[in-house]
Amino acid sequence: MKIFREIAKNTGKLLPHHLVSSWLIDYQRPNDKIAYLKSQGYLKSVKKGLYYAGPELTEKKPEPFLVANHIMGPSYVSTESALSYYGLIPEKVHEITSMTTKPSRTFETSLGRFSYRYLPLPYYSFGLRMLQLSSNQFAIMASAEKAICDKIVTTSGISFRSAQNAYDFLVGNMRIDEDSLKTMDLESIKLWLPDAPKAKSLSMTIKMIEKL
Repeated sequence: MKIFREIAKNTGKLLPHHLVSSWLIDYQRPNDKIAYLKSQGYLKSVKKGLYYAGPELTEKKPEPFLVANHIMGPSYVSTESALSYYGLIPEKVHEITSMTTKPSRTFETSLGRFSYRYLPLPYYSFGLRMLQLSSNQFAIMASAEKAICDKIVTTSGISFRSAQNAYDFLVGNMRIDEDSLKTMDLESIKLWLPDAPKAKSLSMTIKMIEKL
């Protein structure tokens, strides 16, 4: 059947409802057919209106960072998720954390847990990069510098009054290596400060790194 061929050709990709429906134009009730495909394991649902090829067709799943971009938009992957990807923190991250201009939310899905933290514009739009995934698809992620800043900005109770406070948090608590911090593009962070939440804490972070 056409629908099985189309799903099989798109394994590892996210399949929005309108795309799956377009493969079912010969059906009077395409939504009923989609429900059947889900019940039989040919489709899996990430959230309402967003699917991927199910275990009856493949074990291949979409890239987590790609999923994160699509569950809630606009958004980009940041904080521990980005820092782990860059090898800046030793811990393996099991929850994908993203930033968004919408209210903070968390989604429990068949592909894992995805959390989103609110950031204001224009600060939200600074320091983003397009990451090419192994599936030859792309996801939006924070630069290493922005991921560190986002972690500071979105962590409740964090307010650095000194460079030592910044050191204790980033090196002592998060265990980011000093040599890695020395490679940060501090000039970019300085440009963000006029529009950044917790600008004083970010300034203390810059001072701390400059002293390393």
